[in-house]
Amino acid sequence: QVQVVESGGGLVQPGGSLRLSCVVSGSAFSIGAVGWYRQGPGNQRDMVAQISSDGTTNYDDSAKGRFTISIDNAKNTVYLQMTSLQPEDTAVYYCNAFLNRLVDGRYDHWGPGTQVTVSS
Repeated sequence: QVQVVESGGGLVQPGGSLRLSCVVSGSAFSIGAVGWYRQGPGNQRDMVAQISSDGTTNYDDSAKGRFTISIDNAKNTVYLQMTSLQPEDTAVYYCNAFLNRLVDGRYDHWGPGTQVTVSS
């Protein structure tokens, strides 16, 4: 059993900042990688940023220079620091944890998402 829970979403003004958190808990496991994804109204779910347990990061072009992903291995928590937010960043943000072992028949586990709204 693995639980993935996002938090930190909310309403912010254009140009503002927000930090999202993703806590992974449950059965014994090690996190291989964690990714942040987002899905706006009527859009596909797209990768925003991802990080491996060794700290290697990868960003979508839309996030480069504005978003920073980090991981606290001791807390099994991944953060997404978002700056210079724009209305097009409005979406439900999902956390996906890729584990080192199969749990409930799969390696990846999704959280329920957290809403981010950027509006004046």
